[in-house]
Amino acid sequence: MCSLTKHFTLAVLHLEHSNMTVEKNITLERPSNVELTCQFTTSGDLNSVNVTWKKGDTLLEDNYLVNATGSILYTQYRVTVIDSKQMGSYSCFFGEKKQQKGTFNLKVPEINGKNKPLITYVGDSVVLMCKCQDCLPLNWTWYGVNGSVQVPIGVPVNDKYVISGKHANETSLKITQLSEDDQGTYWCHAIFELGESEGHVELVVLTYLVPLKAFGAIVAEVVLLVTIILLFEMYTQKKKKPSDDGKEFEQGEELQGLENETRVKQVAIILMGQSNIC
Repeated sequence: MCSLTKHFTLAVLHLEHSNMTVEKNITLERPSNVELTCQFTTSGDLNSVNVTWKKGDTLLEDNYLVNATGSILYTQYRVTVIDSKQMGSYSCFFGEKKQQKGTFNLKVPEINGKNKPLITYVGDSVVLMCKCQDCLPLNWTWYGVNGSVQVPIGVPVNDKYVISGKHANETSLKITQLSEDDQGTYWCHAIFELGESEGHVELVVLTYLVPLKAFGAIVAEVVLLVTIILLFEMYTQKKKKPSDDGKEFEQGEELQGLENETRVKQVAIILMGQSNIC
């Protein structure tokens, strides 16, 4: 465990007349001395304002001071954080007609996984990454999810899982020979002197039939469209009466053929465009 020095981690909250709770997050990676200060401005009698502190729902009866300067009331609370028991939420309260509240949240560093799902295919390999910005965890652990239970991933199974990390503030999990059963949420846990933090990566494993199904649906729609066009043309041809002038009839046939050819080309262009999208 690290030895504590006289240095204090300082945090200040300015409270105004509002129904909203003012909050501040304080990130601690290792044991520290912490000084929390709340400042409240009042237009009334400072002596009539009752000041209290709580850790969670527990009332704190010592280790805090109350001072006043003009119409500004200050209160300070000092805490020596040596393990996870001292972590959590500390709140200051100023009691007037409407009680004002400020909260300090003492937390270990956050772990950054991946916000968006990672999409890959059956048979491929994938590398999942987690990182802690500006911090050095003591240890990393990976977990998979089996139903609602987290299952630790520690021992390689036929070289399927490989856990590594180039730097102490990051970790990676490589999964090879992916199957649909590998799909799900993977959690990375970081262990600090003052507690644990975790991030997650969502893995989606697709088969190669998935894009083919979409392409097949597009082809079916195009074929249906072409069939409807051809049936419509046949129907209109039957309704037309032959022209007495043979030349006019031939010209009409040529124009109709060109129109049909143009429609088919347009459908082909649509088909090629949809296939490129897939």
